[in-house]
Order: sequence, then structure tokens, then C-alpha cells
Amino acid sequence: MLISRIVIGNLKDATHPDTLKAALAEFISMLIYVFAAEGFAASSRLMSGDLQAQLIAAAINHAFALVAVVSVAKNISGGHVNPAVTFGAFVGGHITFCRTILYWIAQLLGSVVACLLLKYSVVGVEVSPFTPTPRNAVVFEILMTFGLVYTVYATSIDPKRSNDGVIIARIAISFIVGANILSGGAFYGTAMNPAAAFGQAMVSWTWNNH
Repeated sequence: MLISRIVIGNLKDATHPDTLKAALAEFISMLIYVFAAEGFAASSRLMSGDLQAQLIAAAINHAFALVAVVSVAKNISGGHVNPAVTFGAFVGGHITFCRTILYWIAQLLGSVVACLLLKYSVVGVEVSPFTPTPRNAVVFEILMTFGLVYTVYATSIDPKRSNDGVIIARIAISFIVGANILSGGAFYGTAMNPAAAFGQAMVSWTWNNH
């Protein structure tokens, strides 16, 4: 049964140097990713252009940024850079519950710090919160996040692909992120990442439909 794979861990595991180093890697990776993604979103609001071109540019921006930070953190923390991916790894028994909590804290903090740095380093730019309309947008987020987590899990986390699927994993992750943005961006916007949405909401203090 799937539940038999879940490992709780203990305080010693949570405070182990490798665990703390992995959490730090998640913090830095999330900071870089959100700063790049939200920085693009902020700069795009200052430029004119049609929606189709902006969606394509956003898809490329998010895909490139995510692949870069996942590659950086892969050998340290697994390169989750997303609480949903971390949850999937926990349910699959690849990380303990204690490590999961540390990852989540690091990811949330990384997102908040990235949004704060963007807000105070670029004059005249406000952090835009992720505020989709309810109901239908929730279904879209579920499907897009599931697609992303499933892709990451199958190509990057699955030990059967650990030796021969590194390049394939990076390509697949970038493609699914770009495809999700192109498919849902015009309708509701796309988060696919609870930490990224949290950082935007915290810094802008806008919690509509969060």
C-alpha cells in the first residue's frame, strides 16, 4: 500500500547537517526562481504587447528559470522548488515528514524574500498577487499542478530514471511548465506552485481566493 511508504523521521533527522543544507538549497532555489518569474511579470506590465506574445515570453521565462534552479539543487535537495513536488516525494516515501516540513518552510521563506527583494530593489514596481477567480480556476490549478508534479516525479524523483533520465527530466519539466502557462495563462493565470503564490500574497498582502 502507498501509505506504507510514508516515513515520519525524527528530530535527529530534521537537524542533520545534510537536511539543513538541503533546506538551504530549497530556499535559495525558490528565491532565484520566484525573483526571475515575478520580475518578468512585473517588467511585462511596464511594456506594451499582445497577450499571445506575453504568454509565450512568460512560458519561456518560467521554464528556463525552473530548469536552472532544479539543476542547481538536484544533487543537494532533489531540486523540488515546489511544496507540491515535496508533498509528492513524501507520499512516495522518498523523504521523511520532518524533512518535508523543513522544505516547506524554506520554500515559503524563499518566495517571500524574493518578492520583498523585488519590491524594494526596483523603484515603481509592485508585486502582483496571484488572484484567480474561484471554482473553475481551482480545477485548472489542480490539473496543471498535477501535471507538473507527475512529470517531475516520473522523470526526476523516480529512482528507476536516476541514472539515464537527467537530461530528459530537465526537458520534460521545462516543456510541461511552458505548456501549462500557454494553456491556462490567458484564462486564470498559472501558479502551479503554492509557495510562489504565497510569497506574492504575503508581500502584496492580498489574499483574495488564496
